[in-house]
Amino acid sequence: MRKRSRTVALTLLGAAAFTVAGCREEQVDAQAFPDLASCQAAAAQGGLFTAAECNQAFAEAETLHVESAPRYDSLEVCEEQHGAGNCGSEAQQAGGSGSIFMPLLAGYLIGSMLGRATGGMAASQPMYRNAQGGFTNASGTTNFGSNAGRAQMGAQSFARPAATAGQPPMTRANAASRGGFGSSGGTRSSFGG
Repeated sequence: MRKRSRTVALTLLGAAAFTVAGCREEQVDAQAFPDLASCQAAAAQGGLFTAAECNQAFAEAETLHVESAPRYDSLEVCEEQHGAGNCGSEAQQAGGSGSIFMPLLAGYLIGSMLGRATGGMAASQPMYRNAQGGFTNASGTTNFGSNAGRAQMGAQSFARPAATAGQPPMTRANAASRGGFGSSGGTRSSFGG
């Protein structure tokens, strides 16, 4: 009986250690770029990503922008959340309604995801200005001080944002109830050179 309880205790201890280790979010190398040309210039100098990855990530970020950018019922509400001059109509950016407004794409973030060295891919996210002068991702969960630079970030920062295309746009009351776009309990990241 004693041998069995020792085995059970070791099994439980091993399972608990695995569970605790599994709770830590995977960190990935990430880099933000204000535009495709900046990424391609970094690639030419041996940066984190190749020119092909830059092209693919930028195309993915543009697709996510069209599908998942925050949408507002007026230009005023959009600019309250993203700053004056940082918004445009959905019709201009995504071919949608002229009465819906969304932030302009202000850059994109690329992350080196698990398995990339063995044929895995880089993931990307669109970046938008926020009213505080920084930048945020499409879901507003991660805020950045800049749209250029490198950092280690949690892989969750690259989770696909919820689709907003075809959904009712946010009103001033919706944005206020969230505490403003990009300010609802998200993480903050800083980029180094």
